[in-house]
Amino acid sequence: MSDSLLRTPLYDLHLSLGGRMVPFAGYEMPVQYRAGVMAEHQHTRNAAGLFDVSHMGQAHLHARSGRVEDAALALEQLVPADILSLKTGRQRYTQLTDGKGGILDDLMVSRLGDTLILVVNAACKDADLAHIATALGEDCIVEPLPDRALIALQGPQAGAVLARLAPASAEMRFMDVAAFEVAGVPCVASRSGYTGEDGFELGMAADAAVRVAEALLAEPEVAPAGLGARDSLRLEAGLCLYGSDIDRETTPVEGALEWSIQKTRRAGGARAGGFPGADIILGQIEGGVSRRRVGIAVEGRAPVRGGARLFADEAGTQPVGHVTSGAFGPTFGGPVAMGYVETAFAATGTPLFAELRGRYLPATVAALPFVAPGFKR
Repeated sequence: MSDSLLRTPLYDLHLSLGGRMVPFAGYEMPVQYRAGVMAEHQHTRNAAGLFDVSHMGQAHLHARSGRVEDAALALEQLVPADILSLKTGRQRYTQLTDGKGGILDDLMVSRLGDTLILVVNAACKDADLAHIATALGEDCIVEPLPDRALIALQGPQAGAVLARLAPASAEMRFMDVAAFEVAGVPCVASRSGYTGEDGFELGMAADAAVRVAEALLAEPEVAPAGLGARDSLRLEAGLCLYGSDIDRETTPVEGALEWSIQKTRRAGGARAGGFPGADIILGQIEGGVSRRRVGIAVEGRAPVRGGARLFADEAGTQPVGHVTSGAFGPTFGGPVAMGYVETAFAATGTPLFAELRGRYLPATVAALPFVAPGFKR
């Protein structure tokens, strides 16, 4: 494997657990462990899986005035979400947009006390933080956190597990954020994740990450899980992967993400627009789009991967869209995919045909998510 690849603080632990390491977003990451992707997926759905997500980018955003409200208002110049109303101890999903309404990246924004915490995608983190720093430099300071690790504990037993090690976590609800110790290590926890299950993402000092991970893995419900299971879990949950399901060529409305744009930022709202591409994005909310991201259930057992074309007819003469990501869904019990289709074909239940090695497999537009979420509301 290339010497240029980075390693997370849990690299040696992955090797000791039998992790099969692959290049991902510039890092050596475990795609699976000895149990295999299918078992790791099902264990996360039924108990609790532990994922290393330390490759993600973490940063603090501070206003030069020292007021967190000023930092929130400044960030609203770059994202379509209502950040100002974000209360301390809460988290929100949003996107960085460009002047054409395209998505530069999607990210999580948390407020803890007088600090905004950003978590961005690994492959985009350097560009994201540079973009934010350049755009908001007069008003804000972007503080990257390269010495922080990030671990995700996901699954229906995640709450019970973490409550043993950190009783304060039991009071948290979906998208809450709090600071407490786990195995004697100070952590910042959000009750969120990328699997559709209940769970937590735990940030801590990089040199303490192994201690936290080993404490969690010592609990009987917890098993390690890699990138393979993370991908099939997020697909069943209908969650986008940046660079596949959303990118600079897609807007939040085309990506069916307009739920993340609060009324305050929409036309007629108290702080409508003001972010890059606002005229295009808000116009699409009002007037519609020509294509939409949808779920796609394919008949049979063979998964249809990203790039496969979608047709309205079995002969493959009427193209209507394409698949952006796909895999076998172990919990769903069949192939699952997401992709973009012309709006006229985006209604749930619409029959389609997916191209696979010269054949046209029957498929159906499916409601997302494929598997009901297990969030603690």
